[in-house]
Amino acid sequence: MFNMPLKNNRREFLRNASLAAGLFTIVPRHVLGGSGFTAPSDKLTKAIVGVGSMGQGHLKYEGELVAICDVDRNHLSNVAELVGPGVKTFTDFRELIADPGIDVVHIATPPHWHGLISIAAAKAGKDIWCEKPMTRTIGEGIAVQRALENAGSMFRLNTWFRFEDTFYGMNAPVKPIKKLVENRVFGWPLKITLSATTGFDWKFYWSGRTDLEPRAVPEELDYDMWLGPAPFKPYSPERVHINFRGYWDYDGGGLGDMGQHYMDPAQYLLEKDHTGPINIEIDAPQQHPDAAGTWRRIEYTYADGCKIVLDGANRDKNAAFIEGPLGKLYRGMQSDIKDLDLLIANLPDPTPQISTFSESVKSRQKFALNELNGHRSCSLINLGVTALRLGRNLEFDPAKQTFIEDDAANRMIYQPMRGTWSL
Repeated sequence: MFNMPLKNNRREFLRNASLAAGLFTIVPRHVLGGSGFTAPSDKLTKAIVGVGSMGQGHLKYEGELVAICDVDRNHLSNVAELVGPGVKTFTDFRELIADPGIDVVHIATPPHWHGLISIAAAKAGKDIWCEKPMTRTIGEGIAVQRALENAGSMFRLNTWFRFEDTFYGMNAPVKPIKKLVENRVFGWPLKITLSATTGFDWKFYWSGRTDLEPRAVPEELDYDMWLGPAPFKPYSPERVHINFRGYWDYDGGGLGDMGQHYMDPAQYLLEKDHTGPINIEIDAPQQHPDAAGTWRRIEYTYADGCKIVLDGANRDKNAAFIEGPLGKLYRGMQSDIKDLDLLIANLPDPTPQISTFSESVKSRQKFALNELNGHRSCSLINLGVTALRLGRNLEFDPAKQTFIEDDAANRMIYQPMRGTWSL
């Protein structure tokens, strides 16, 4: 049980410190709690940045909601009415993260904001619960890692299939599959195929429109702030809110939208949380410079021969989810290995993971899907997006996190930001 009286002591400390200094000072709450984090109340407090459709899903997650933020005043007022009085409202995330009464910042904005807000929240001493994909570029992911390391903040990425829930198409969570892979039941190296056949229906036809016409910005929307670091493009309702996923400036089409759900568990199964592929091969139509389009196949190959294949067009109707030299695992946990259930029951369990974020916040131990392994699985998305936008295969150095002798691809690792926004 948390120590209730600490709440008033902590707030009094912050108030007196601010008055004594003559300015506002952000003090991380976990620092004030001592070496073992002690929350100031029975529940961790949380704030949500971005309360559109995805952000409203964060209302149900653990923590006591104390603040919300959105650049669309209609979103803000609708959710404020829903949650009732007592919850603060902001239109600028920088004002929200300066509030010392917030433990965890939930980031449910479009992905082009994920990196900047994560960094700012970490610098403000907050812990972070971020939507997928983790960042829009590889460089942003590297910068988020550095900021979190410097701040000592805890980070959770909001995809959960590596540690709970039934994995797409398998009728089982990832844990029993991990047991099979970890004990080399299928041999090594492995190929994982993600397709409609294996249970992974990508939002394959999620594409942006190429015929947008400029429209007047609605009064309730701060479009300049919505764009933030993204290049200026005339307003269209097709660019914002749910439709933003179809445009490279903000996301990566169906690959950006759903990719981390599918590929993070694949990365975990293949024991690649610390590295990345060395080769990315694509089969896709020529992409529009603004609007994300479809793709037929993306194949990632690792140094040890393991592969992740994204069969977007679902051409291989006989594909196994996992294929190795000693056996295969198909959709619905079907396999050419005999007595699979008995085998799983007798294999040792994988290393335990922290799967409740409040436990991570209180213990200061990393969550199961954090900024380190999350960056690596998000990099798979950004590697694929880079190959698609350039229209060719790529070679990558996962240790240096740079492309090999490819200036055009390397320029996409750290992309310029608009105005005064920067990493």
